Amino acid sequence: MEYLYMLQQALVWIITIFWIYQLVISICSLVKLKEKPILEEKVNRFMAIIPAHNEENVIVPLVESLMKQNYPKECYDVYVIADNCTDRTAEIAKKAGAIVYKRFDEKHKTKGYALQWFLDQKIKEDAPYDAFCIFDADNIVDSNFLKAMNKKLCQGEDVVQGYRDIKNPTDSWVSAGYAIFYWTMNRFYHLARYNVGLSPLINGTGFMVKFDVIKPEGWNTKTLTEDIEFSLKRIIKGKKLGWATDAIVYDEQPVGFKQSWKQRTRWTVGHIQCMGEYTKPLAAAVKEHRTLMNFDGLLYIIGSIPMFVLTLILLGLNFVIYAANGMTYADLIINCLRYFIPTFLLPIATALLIMKLDKKPIRPMLKGLLCYPLFLGSWLLINFKCLFKRDTTWDKIEHVRNVKINEVN
Repeated sequence: MEYLYMLQQALVWIITIFWIYQLVISICSLVKLKEKPILEEKVNRFMAIIPAHNEENVIVPLVESLMKQNYPKECYDVYVIADNCTDRTAEIAKKAGAIVYKRFDEKHKTKGYALQWFLDQKIKEDAPYDAFCIFDADNIVDSNFLKAMNKKLCQGEDVVQGYRDIKNPTDSWVSAGYAIFYWTMNRFYHLARYNVGLSPLINGTGFMVKFDVIKPEGWNTKTLTEDIEFSLKRIIKGKKLGWATDAIVYDEQPVGFKQSWKQRTRWTVGHIQCMGEYTKPLAAAVKEHRTLMNFDGLLYIIGSIPMFVLTLILLGLNFVIYAANGMTYADLIINCLRYFIPTFLLPIATALLIMKLDKKPIRPMLKGLLCYPLFLGSWLLINFKCLFKRDTTWDKIEHVRNVKINEVN
C-alpha cells in the first residue's frame, strides 16, 4: 500500500506541475508587446495554395476572397491543386480566377502528398516567389491576410501561422465546440508562446512559409497531421515559428457529431504518429540547443496522450486504494472531482474570458458553451479509443457552407 501512495503522489505532482506551467505560459497572452522592427521594406511575391478534393460547393468564395486581397495583384497567384477530383472543382476554380493543377494518385490522397507533389514542381521550376500560404478549400480569407503576412516577412519571420477563426460557429453545438477550442488555442497557446519567445505551431490552414525554407527538402511529411509534423521538424532545428493575429482565415467546421468524431480521430492518430516519430528527436534537440523553446516543443508532444494516460492511471489508483480500504469514500470523490472539475467546467470559464477579451459575441454561443464539456469529453473518449485502435485511412470531411467574406465580417 505504501508504494501505491508514493506512486499516487508522484503522479499528482507531475500532472500539477505540467498544468501550472501551461497556466503560467497562457497568462503571457495578456501581455501586449512592442512589434518587431521592419528589417527590410519589400513587397514580397506569394503563392496562395489550395489543396482541394471534390470541393465544388465551397471553392468559389475562397478563390474570390483571395482574388480581392488588399495587396498588389501582380505580386501573388492563386493555385488550386485539384486532388483526385471527380466533380467540377477544377473547372469552377479556374473560372473563378485560380491557376489549376490536376493530380491523380489513388494511393496517396492526403493533403500532405498533394502539397509535396505541387511544391516539388515549383522548386524544380525555381518559381519566382518569396513565400507561399496554404489554405483549405472550405476557407474564406480576410482581405488583409497577405498584407499582414508580408509585414511578418519584412520583420524577418519565415514560418507564420495566421489567426484561425470559424465561419459557422453557431450552426450546432459541435461547430461551436470547435470555435471555442480554436479561440482558446489562438490566444492561450499560440499568442502566449509568441509573446514569451517560445514557438507557436502551424495549425492546419492559414499559414505562411518562406519559399527558401522548403527548397532543400521539399514539403516532406508522412503523418496524418502534416501541420504539426512540419512545426515539430522546425522546432527540432531550433527554429521558432511566428504568429499573426491580424492575418485572419475563416474555417468551416463539422456540424454533425459523426463527422466531427472522424475528423478528431484522424487528428489524434496523426498526433500519436508524430509522438512516435519525433519525441526522441525533440528530446535530443532539448539537450543540443538547451532552450525553453525546445523543451516546450517536447512538452507539447508528450502533453496530450501521455498526460491523458497518466491521469487515467492516477484515477485508477484512487479506486484501487479505496478498494483496499486505504481511502474513505469522501476522499475518493474529492480526488476524482479534483480532475473532473478542471477538465470539464474550467474550460467554460476560460472560454468566457477569451470571448470577452477577443470581443466575440457570447449570446449566440450560449448553447455551445453549455455543451463544451460534452465536446471535450468526447475528445477524451477519442483519445482513449486511439490508444488501442488507430485507423490511418483518410476520410474526407464534407463542406457545404458557401459563405462569402462579407458575411463573416
